[in-house]
Amino acid sequence: MSLLIKDVLLNDVVTDVYIENKRIKQIAPHLSVQAEQVIDGRRKAIIPGFVNAHTHAAMTLFRGFGDDMPLMPWLEEKIWPNEAKLTREDIYWGTKLACLEMIKSGTTTFFDMYHKFHATADAVEEMGLRGLLSGVCFDHFQPELAEKCKRYNEQLVMEMDGYSKRIQYAVGPHAIYTVSGELLQWIHAFSNEHSVPVHLHLAETEGEVQNSIKQFGLSPVRYLYKLGVLSPRLVIAHGIYVDDDEIRMLADYNVKVVHNPASNMKLASGFQFKFCEMRNAGITVALGTDGCSSSNNLDMVEAMKLASLLGKVWRKNPEAIPADEIFRAATEAGASAIGLKAGRIAEGYLADICLIDLNIPAFTPNHNFISNLVYAANGSCVDTVICDGKVLMQNKKVPGEEEIMERTAEIAYNLINR
Repeated sequence: MSLLIKDVLLNDVVTDVYIENKRIKQIAPHLSVQAEQVIDGRRKAIIPGFVNAHTHAAMTLFRGFGDDMPLMPWLEEKIWPNEAKLTREDIYWGTKLACLEMIKSGTTTFFDMYHKFHATADAVEEMGLRGLLSGVCFDHFQPELAEKCKRYNEQLVMEMDGYSKRIQYAVGPHAIYTVSGELLQWIHAFSNEHSVPVHLHLAETEGEVQNSIKQFGLSPVRYLYKLGVLSPRLVIAHGIYVDDDEIRMLADYNVKVVHNPASNMKLASGFQFKFCEMRNAGITVALGTDGCSSSNNLDMVEAMKLASLLGKVWRKNPEAIPADEIFRAATEAGASAIGLKAGRIAEGYLADICLIDLNIPAFTPNHNFISNLVYAANGSCVDTVICDGKVLMQNKKVPGEEEIMERTAEIAYNLINR
């Protein structure tokens, strides 16, 4: 498949972008190449597709359900009891809705953690996105559940050949308060053996830190260090409550961190995420939305604005986390965190890209495109989405979107009523 985008704005220059064999092949003005498909890029800007580095896709089913509650009561009273009722079909359709929402707002890759791996994978395969999907682990400190988690993930690794290269596998231990140290150590060895990432919630709340010190005698990052499970394959979500020594530990082991500003604020988990300190230490900091049950949408444009403004206000420093830096966190840094050659509009990179509609008030005037994107726009500014060289949305329309929304709404209501 070959694709030519004509007369599109890239870094304040109008140019053409030619895509061949799922990668960006050539970038230059007035290209004279033949392509199977040509897209008019006039009044549009080209950007890399966003990488949503932490979410729970099928939790679109719980959007607006159990709002305005603290984290643990929300999990224990609203989320976990209803998740226990989820069927494969529920998760399949919830994930399709998530994929639709992500496509509509410019996300081309997401790092997911949720139950029923194959239901999620099937939906992502059909929708055309790129997904790094976690085999979820909970053992609640019970050896028999730990063994079940091990067998489950060993099986998943062997089954990945059944999917396209857009679908990748990771191990997903939920958190240090739901997964034993012994299982975390097994996961660490397993991830090294199979060269796969590990996706873990960590240091999300003050309560988690206090309980970690009470239960293990150490703060969360120090606990992982003692277990010997810090590694370049580890991607932690949240990481709000870390001190300077812990930041050095994370940097020393090349651990990646995902900032989730919307859910952190909505659940009142915390707001002083140390983006600048982590970046200065050399840590790759990516950006995520978390699931729709705790952030209510999957809009990475909104997540960029929240992350930048939040970082400025608690520091009382308007120069903290400028627009171009948070844009990089939402694109290239996210891709780097999960090992993808994506997140840049450059020759040789994966053709995971978006076209932004400049013919809207958010880009009028357009003194600074990235600033307008981060501070003025939202996900509705995305006109066209291309993933793996294939057009998934054009003229803000995704094939079959009405059916997905209608079917998923029906399934969500039935789930809560069961």
